[in-house]
Amino acid sequence: MLRVLGSEKRLCTGPSRRDLLWAGGLSLFGLSLTDYLRAATPAAPAKDAYFGRAKSCILLFLYGSPSQLEFADQKPDAPVEVRGELGSIASSLPGCQVCELLPNTAKVMHHVTVARSLTHTQPIHGVAYATTGVPDIDVQMELNPHDPKHWPYVGSVVAYLEKQRAAKKAVPDNVFLPWPMSSQRTGEVARAGPYAAFLGAEFHPHFTRFMGKANRKITKTLTTNTIEFDEPYVGIDRDAYFTLGDATLPADVTVDRLNGRKSLLEQLDDARRVRDKVDVRDPFREAAYGLIGSEKVRRALDVRREAPAVRDSYGHTLFGQSCLAARRLVEAGSKFVTVFWDEFGLAGSGWDTHWEHYPRMKNELMPGFDRGYAGLIGDLHARGMLDDTLVIVLSEHGRTPKITPQKGGGRDHWAQAYTALFAGGGTARGRVVGKTDKIGGTVVDTPISPKDVLATVYHLLGYDLATTLTDRLGRPQSLVPQGSVIRDILA
Repeated sequence: MLRVLGSEKRLCTGPSRRDLLWAGGLSLFGLSLTDYLRAATPAAPAKDAYFGRAKSCILLFLYGSPSQLEFADQKPDAPVEVRGELGSIASSLPGCQVCELLPNTAKVMHHVTVARSLTHTQPIHGVAYATTGVPDIDVQMELNPHDPKHWPYVGSVVAYLEKQRAAKKAVPDNVFLPWPMSSQRTGEVARAGPYAAFLGAEFHPHFTRFMGKANRKITKTLTTNTIEFDEPYVGIDRDAYFTLGDATLPADVTVDRLNGRKSLLEQLDDARRVRDKVDVRDPFREAAYGLIGSEKVRRALDVRREAPAVRDSYGHTLFGQSCLAARRLVEAGSKFVTVFWDEFGLAGSGWDTHWEHYPRMKNELMPGFDRGYAGLIGDLHARGMLDDTLVIVLSEHGRTPKITPQKGGGRDHWAQAYTALFAGGGTARGRVVGKTDKIGGTVVDTPISPKDVLATVYHLLGYDLATTLTDRLGRPQSLVPQGSVIRDILA
């Protein structure tokens, strides 16, 4: 067989340039390049008892990335410059302590699998790297959702595959709470991540709009710039709710009158500005009318309809009530819902704690996460929905083991080791997977890549990993070619 010798240059899709030249000679033997690429793709795991166990998925994405050391990979015996000033508490999962700021989460950990060994080589805010099949990413791609090298968001893939399976649904399969990513902070809004890429604009997420007001104030610091904000992640009014398509029907406008209100359509088009910057086409115009006219969608997003005690259990913060809306959406039939803890006010906020790490963990971040996450897991369990609903807590990376001497302490980006949480939908209840070294900086057992997480999501939702998507050049691409199902987290 013809073999081309020479230096190897690895291409973004996996095979080397040398291998592709070699594959070009396969036509002599009746094989095409497509045949070669298909053969070169790692075999998908066979369908098993876990395949399709999850009817839906809720992804809780903590943008900016929490520290593994103050989450669920405690290192109480590490030096103080590593372990920091926060202590650990026992959880309901034997052998797994959590941060002292997570008392409610500690009570539901017996429902959870803790994966302490996520790792990769991209210490940037690569939402796209964490949530799509893209083989590689850099800062330029991170800041450019138009980059043709991007791959579709996991929720977009789910919506695309569901459309192949079923007729039009009353509740969309790819909903993104609480607003379009990076739209509520200062600076440029365009960042890559939750978009449909080569699947086309029809499969971008359906972004919601938060209808409410913050009722707590905090200060945030970025380098030397300290500003006070009304902070919805700390507290919101009890009348807050969400709408779909960034639009609200006035009280005097019935669904029957919707077609006669051109101004509403104009509002919809204007409100989708973030989506439009990526790639917008006419399907949104039709979809917007259908979805706004859906009573099922409106009811699901109106968390005010929920019993007061249930709302209280999630906490009256933006994250907590977004988690409640996510539960209501999957209960109504949505397949994939994202709750994205976003930057608000200042760029470099969210969980990106380069400055004021401990004040922000105590006053802004941990309390809201604690109530929201524990509320969601407890509520799904009480309703008998946890077995069918996959819940994942994920971020782009972790944070440096050693605290930096910034005001209030700081932890910088760190991709070598970080933690994710899995619950429900075919995953084990009460398990710890993977291990890091004594300072939480390096994975020493069971390394897990972000692509493995995606492969596991697709498998549990019932999508064969041998399924291919067609990219912009008409080439077949695997759902996530570099990922494998994480067997250790399955029930």
